[in-house]
Amino acid sequence: MTQTPSVLVVGAGAIGSFYGALLKKAGCHVSVVLRSDYEVVSQSGFEISSPMGNLSWQPDRVYRDGDRPDAAPDYLLLCVKVIPGVDRAALVRPWMGKNTTLVLIENGLDIERELADTYPANPLVSCLAFIAVSRTAPGQVSHQAYGQLVMGNFPKGFDSHCERLTGLFREAGIKVDQSQAIVGERWRKCVWNAAFNPLSVLCNGADTLTMLDAEGGEVLIRNLMREVMAVAKADGYPLPEDLVEKNIPGTRAMGAYKNSMALDYLNDRPIELDAILGNVVAIARQHQVAVPHLETILVALRMRQPSS
Repeated sequence: MTQTPSVLVVGAGAIGSFYGALLKKAGCHVSVVLRSDYEVVSQSGFEISSPMGNLSWQPDRVYRDGDRPDAAPDYLLLCVKVIPGVDRAALVRPWMGKNTTLVLIENGLDIERELADTYPANPLVSCLAFIAVSRTAPGQVSHQAYGQLVMGNFPKGFDSHCERLTGLFREAGIKVDQSQAIVGERWRKCVWNAAFNPLSVLCNGADTLTMLDAEGGEVLIRNLMREVMAVAKADGYPLPEDLVEKNIPGTRAMGAYKNSMALDYLNDRPIELDAILGNVVAIARQHQVAVPHLETILVALRMRQPSS
């Protein structure tokens, strides 16, 4: 690895551009691969408004999808949506070198395995982002709150690649929690995601407070969260008993937040249904855990979005 790390962000939307900005702030050479917004970003970079201050930045290189790199990066940040029809292993292939560390900053459960199987010789770092951020216009991003990462190697451990990346993000001003068991951390985040994200689509893109304050809304959300926790326990990842009680007031404190799946639905984009909910239900069936609320929402969404 070079003294000044080189980073390539594949999928530089709201998430990718935000964490790319932090690594740029930490002194890395950061380039991006774009399917959209190429002209805007090439000319003006990313404009990011944030409680952390002005995080606007200009990538060192801006590539189109289908271009080839000048050199393989030290770190490749993959930040695309995990949706049907997107072959993530093929997407990163042109940019991977033998010493490239592949870093996933993506939502979902059981999303690492296909990449680990395709690139067994490359370190694979899996990250969970706890953040409220959204793309507001081409090349423009609004960061509302948070930014914390939980990071570890897949399927377990925390090696020198994680250690260096952690140091860079911390230098840029965000909290990073180290995890020796990142799969368990994915289950923890799934408790929130599998409840609020799919439900927001059934509620026509509703924000978190609208869902919580609807008659019976908080009760339903609590039931969804408890079902996810039951599946996690059966899968070998028991979670703290008070997690639901912490999630609900924490969500209320965020204000009226539209999650990523709600925004995808409202903008007529594919939703990450299987990565966030379908995989939970599939694992529940493997362990014969009853999840009637989760199954009902999954079936209803598949009726509404058969292409998902």
